[in-house]
Amino acid sequence: MERAHVLFVEDDDVIREATQLSLERDGFRVSVAADGRAGLDAFFAVQPDVALLDVMLPGMNGVSLCRRIREHSLVPVIMLSARDDPVDVVVGLEAGADDYITKPFDSAVLTARIRAALRRTETPSPAEGGRTGPLRFGTVEVDPDGVRVVRDGEPVALTPTEMRLLLRFAASPGTVLSRDILLESVWNYQWGGDSRVVDVHVQRLRNKIGADRIETVRGFGYKLLGDVR
Repeated sequence: MERAHVLFVEDDDVIREATQLSLERDGFRVSVAADGRAGLDAFFAVQPDVALLDVMLPGMNGVSLCRRIREHSLVPVIMLSARDDPVDVVVGLEAGADDYITKPFDSAVLTARIRAALRRTETPSPAEGGRTGPLRFGTVEVDPDGVRVVRDGEPVALTPTEMRLLLRFAASPGTVLSRDILLESVWNYQWGGDSRVVDVHVQRLRNKIGADRIETVRGFGYKLLGDVR
């Protein structure tokens, strides 16, 4: 089986080299770049399975790089931030990142998060809370098997994480799902995670399928409105 390919864009030589060695020991192929523009060139050249981007990069910062990647690809993106700053985190996620990790990070945690991101690119199975066969709610049609979403007759581009989130809601229409449940079932977190990841992804999903489709239940979580057929 071919090893998953990670693109790691980091300007700190020590962190870049140490992380590359660690990821290679854990079975990944790793390509590296030291600045944002080189990272964008490398992304198109190697077409990685996962992009791991530092927020603070010379030439083009990680958030801008993430946006450029999202213009062309739905590949999972994980942001690295030296500060657990809510603004940094939210801006990175709103740019299209699937997840983020705060420096300094444990290599085992990084590997687990990369593998979780890779699992989210697989077609969801019923056992994972996904639904197979076409389904519809309102003007939104979802083909889980074909990984395709249409709204008002127009295709909607969802990232693998957004698709899993939508299917998790569709599996339990009208049921309030807590952030912890969504972190575990969508992001494959087996430990505590940051609810901002969920909140930003729900907002992104609302923007794509309709703001009135997902209701916020303050203090509890979110629920999908309407019947799913």
